[in-house]
Amino acid sequence: MDAEKKQAIINQYKQSENDTGSVQVQVALLTERINHLTEHLKSNHKDNHSRRGLLQMVGKRKGFLLYLKEKDIEAYRALIKSLNIRDVK
Repeated sequence: MDAEKKQAIINQYKQSENDTGSVQVQVALLTERINHLTEHLKSNHKDNHSRRGLLQMVGKRKGFLLYLKEKDIEAYRALIKSLNIRDVK
């Protein structure tokens, strides 16, 4: 992910002026990386090192989403709707 795309995602999901580490920003950045890696694995299906990294990122994103769901359900619902991802259990 290039710096411009990363900054655009941060600007879209930030909660305050200097926010780069809130849960919403982290989930949005992880989702972008997950989507990019998923496309890579479609053409490189034997790349098991990247597959392991993908599974780690999905697990980390799930943890962030569970935390957000517990702390602020409305922000959680808005985030999963805007990122078009499924509800976590």
